[in-house]
Amino acid sequence: MYPILLSIFFPIFSGLFLLIRYRTPLTGVTKAADRKTLLGLTSCFLVITALFSVVAQFTAGDGFILFYLTKALPVYFRIDETGTVFALLTIIVMLCAGFFSFEYMKHEEREGRYYGYYLMVFGVLNALCFAGNLITFYLFFECLTLSSMPLVLHNGSKESIMAGLKYLFYSLCGAYVALFGIYFIYRSSDTLTFTAGGVLNASASASQGEFLLLVAFIMLLGFGVKAGMFPMHAWLPTAHPVAPAPASAALSAVIVKSGVLAALRTVYYIFGADFLRGTWVQIGWMTLTLTTVLLGSMLAYKEPVLKKRLAYSTVSQLSYILFGLAVMNGTSLTGSLLHVLAHGFIKAALFLCAGAIIYKTGKTRVEQLRGIGKEMPLTMWCYTFVSLGLIGIPPTGGFVSKWYLAVGSLKSGVPVFAVLGPVILLISALLTAGYLLPPAIHGFFPGADFDYSRLQKQEPCKLMTVPILILTVLSVLIGLFPGVITDYLANIVSTLL
Repeated sequence: MYPILLSIFFPIFSGLFLLIRYRTPLTGVTKAADRKTLLGLTSCFLVITALFSVVAQFTAGDGFILFYLTKALPVYFRIDETGTVFALLTIIVMLCAGFFSFEYMKHEEREGRYYGYYLMVFGVLNALCFAGNLITFYLFFECLTLSSMPLVLHNGSKESIMAGLKYLFYSLCGAYVALFGIYFIYRSSDTLTFTAGGVLNASASASQGEFLLLVAFIMLLGFGVKAGMFPMHAWLPTAHPVAPAPASAALSAVIVKSGVLAALRTVYYIFGADFLRGTWVQIGWMTLTLTTVLLGSMLAYKEPVLKKRLAYSTVSQLSYILFGLAVMNGTSLTGSLLHVLAHGFIKAALFLCAGAIIYKTGKTRVEQLRGIGKEMPLTMWCYTFVSLGLIGIPPTGGFVSKWYLAVGSLKSGVPVFAVLGPVILLISALLTAGYLLPPAIHGFFPGADFDYSRLQKQEPCKLMTVPILILTVLSVLIGLFPGVITDYLANIVSTLL
């Protein structure tokens, strides 16, 4: 009980402390000393939160009720294997992006505010991973939007404020749509506690089956907003370019995964895969996910701004995961869960690489990156390796997860989609190569007409390179040694189908 609570509320209250303590910008002669204290506190809070989260997963019991909203609606926490997968990703990415921030945010004002909200997001993400029922999940799903929005509008420019408001509007609208569905689930089930196989009672399924299918589809649309699923994906490429790079890394790698986790919980723990498989809901969901995969890849291919290109890539790649969930068989579901980890490590590394380039050179557009591999070779080699992973080139984790997704689709037997799925995934992979590899190719091979005399070594410091290296190594290790992870994921899948 206590480790779970500490993993959630320790970072939230630590973040509040920083917001109060550093409510004004660090200025004057005390800036260096105050900043050193701020970074020391933040690093301690991050590490302690990660330790509490790890300990919670090894000491998890049967779950516990924190308090009751009403007599029938408890705020309930319980750790299961699905939550553990998302919690592991959260810990690694939030630590890496957090320590990267210590150097990147050096020239930003209001660092105390940034680290305060960053810690609060860490705690809320842990709460989502450890939520034991749908009402608890929904409460913290809303809290995630409110705590992460300040990271988007951090620099205070008109563009960032508008992006933050757009993120807020889209996310709240999506959550309210999902809440509409929760009302009807509450009437048609005996409990809202996450239960493998679903919680719908037999009489409601028989008498209200068509209406409940509509409710399921509405909830998937609502939760899909956070995951950037078409047609409510537009907030994501707006928010990423204006947010600080480490915030974009957390946003793309873990915060948007809350939408994926919500869809997974809704389908496999509330309605049950058997209730939805073979229905118009499955067909409609698969249509939206494949549309998003292709649309996101095409928009990324045409986008000249690096961070915005990566944002469109996130739109596409998240729907890889959602497509695997929509196929609803063991192979595809294993691929989805594996892609949660692979995409998380890869996309966090890509945004941190982009941040390192922006921090050292000020370059934000792809056409400006000719020769960057000569100036920042370590950063660009990491960028290249994780790009190969996102394309799906062996021996990276992206190859293994996409293999499972394609095979699962072919095995599904769903008319048209069984073949269409792998075709769209292959086209998207080619487009991914088209938008990720040019910065690496032109970065290392700028051409004979390039002025090499202007080049100068400007690799970032270890606070920036070490997190990038860790994420790059993890993305490759998943591909080199996938058996241990897929065996663990297969155990999860066996309880859900």
